[in-house]
Amino acid sequence: MHHARATTQAVELLRIMPAPAPQIGDDIAHWLPNRAARTLHAAGIRTLADLTVRIPRRRQWWTVIPGLGPASAGRIEAFFAAHPALTERARALIIADRQSVMTPWEQLRLPHEVDGSAGAFRAPVSACILGVDNDYDAIQAWLALHESPATQRAYRKEAERLILWGIVARGKALSSLTTRDATDYRAFLRRPTPRERWVGPPRPRTSPDWRPFVDNLSARSIAHALAVLSAMFRWLVEQRYVVANPFSGIKVRGSKRAMALETSHAFTEGEWMLTRTIANGLEWSYGWQAPAAQRLRFMLDFGYATGLRISELADATLRSIEVDAAGDHWLHVVGKGGKPARVTLTPLARAALDRYLQERGLPVSRAHWNPTTSLIGSLDDADAGIKPLRLWEVMRRFFRLVAQIIENDHPVLAEKLHRASPHWMRHTHATHAIARGVELSAVRDNLRHASISTTSIYLHTDDVKRARQFGQTFTD
Repeated sequence: MHHARATTQAVELLRIMPAPAPQIGDDIAHWLPNRAARTLHAAGIRTLADLTVRIPRRRQWWTVIPGLGPASAGRIEAFFAAHPALTERARALIIADRQSVMTPWEQLRLPHEVDGSAGAFRAPVSACILGVDNDYDAIQAWLALHESPATQRAYRKEAERLILWGIVARGKALSSLTTRDATDYRAFLRRPTPRERWVGPPRPRTSPDWRPFVDNLSARSIAHALAVLSAMFRWLVEQRYVVANPFSGIKVRGSKRAMALETSHAFTEGEWMLTRTIANGLEWSYGWQAPAAQRLRFMLDFGYATGLRISELADATLRSIEVDAAGDHWLHVVGKGGKPARVTLTPLARAALDRYLQERGLPVSRAHWNPTTSLIGSLDDADAGIKPLRLWEVMRRFFRLVAQIIENDHPVLAEKLHRASPHWMRHTHATHAIARGVELSAVRDNLRHASISTTSIYLHTDDVKRARQFGQTFTD
């Protein structure tokens, strides 16, 4: 009888007691459905603290967790909405997490206080035309402008490094960085410290040993990084996401001397990226009509991707394109001296052509092409072409415009652009192809050089110097 009375009292006490509150250190299996808990455990997320840190303030956060779908994610979000104190209790853990974890861009989960939703230099939300509310999504929108995977990777690397540095070294959102932060970041790039946190040998981006840097950066690499970041912030200002560009006017000691030694009429990777970025804003920032801006971007991308001469670009028609038995795409051209040849059409060239045909209101499918349609269209007649002289004038006008835009921030590149001609795209195509490992003979064939010695001028000057020095040392 005594035990029965005690049991009844205990049950009554449990009935009137408040439900236990989840604790930040609890295993997720105590609070979440078994299936979701097993999936999270497999991803290394075991406690509510782990999960609280990982949940971002943006849509579809669950897509990077294998096996976790929108239904389970919805239940997890509902759980945290019902227990808001968990987020507050995790703040100290987030701060500790900042000090130890280097997370690549695609896995980055920004804590709310540094995600930029309340960035110090955010423009009024009502004025922003991006339709995003945090720094990650704003940068994603900027990256999405560039369809070339190589360009996206290069741009993402610089944004990734800066946003990680802002969180770890400054405890700030990207949209809260000041000019003082930008100059400090310049110094950091010369010697990323502490080294064990930032620097490591190349590793897969999914590896826990991945680090943002493999070594200190040279003056040229720092100048390139700051140029990309300045271009990114300039675009964010244009989109009215932030009100200022903290990297405007930041100089790099030694970079001018390095750039002045550039002897070939080619743009470096960073210079080409910056130039191409400005081309993306011609309509809304610099008063170009949309068809003219679209045509200019096509000329840039197609010329860079193929290395064609100006006359060859102007003369090319849809009839000139073929797909061989292996599925490779080629463009037939008539080169110097009336010699027929064919040039490989890279994915970048094909994507640029498809996009430009759509913009002109022309069919993308080969089965519906008018074979006489010019690749580069007249603004007055979609099927008509452009004369080589007019193409040259349009490109020169664009290069001069870019020079005027960047002359305060990048005077050396501005001077280079004032001298640049459309033929520089051919030099740039060859220089970048060789730098990325394309065989010299393949570049020779694509450029249709009579001799490989002509193509070898695009080798980096350091490589030429190295080859000559070794040749002089180890003789017969």
